[in-house]
Amino acid sequence: MAPSVPRTRAAAALRTKQISIDNQSRTIRRLRVQLATERRGLATIKKEHESTHYNTKVFQNETMKSGKKEIKKSVVHDKHIPSILFISLQLPIVNYLHSMKTSEPKAQQRPKIRSKQHLIIEALVEEKDSLLQTIQGLQEANGAPAHFDDEWEEEPEEEEIEEIPVGEGEIVDE
Repeated sequence: MAPSVPRTRAAAALRTKQISIDNQSRTIRRLRVQLATERRGLATIKKEHESTHYNTKVFQNETMKSGKKEIKKSVVHDKHIPSILFISLQLPIVNYLHSMKTSEPKAQQRPKIRSKQHLIIEALVEEKDSLLQTIQGLQEANGAPAHFDDEWEEEPEEEEIEEIPVGEGEIVDE
């Protein structure tokens, strides 16, 4: 069956506005889901970052203590400080700290993206509200008693048109 055809321009405008609101509602829902997913991801990353930061501090303290002990032992036995041992203990720490510094800008960009998505959602909600007011104004102007709500409405089924077999009946020109 073909979809129902609007009979007036006002009805067509009303239907266009309803379709626009439906599309915006879907977009808002999709962006809210995306925002929630992003927030969960950021929370996970933050927890991982905090735990790795804590582990790094613990690792630094332990390696520095063990490195100092090794240096003290070697000074007592060899009367010189083995710089290779000290450098080999410091190298993993330096590499890790460097990798953490490069990953920080990425983590700082995520809240900016989240705030942009939040602003988009707010703008869409405001536009949706103004469209709802416009639709209600059109309905009142047309004398429509039904109040438009945000829920999806099914199209009413059209009455079946009786088909006339080919060859029967007369064509009347007026």
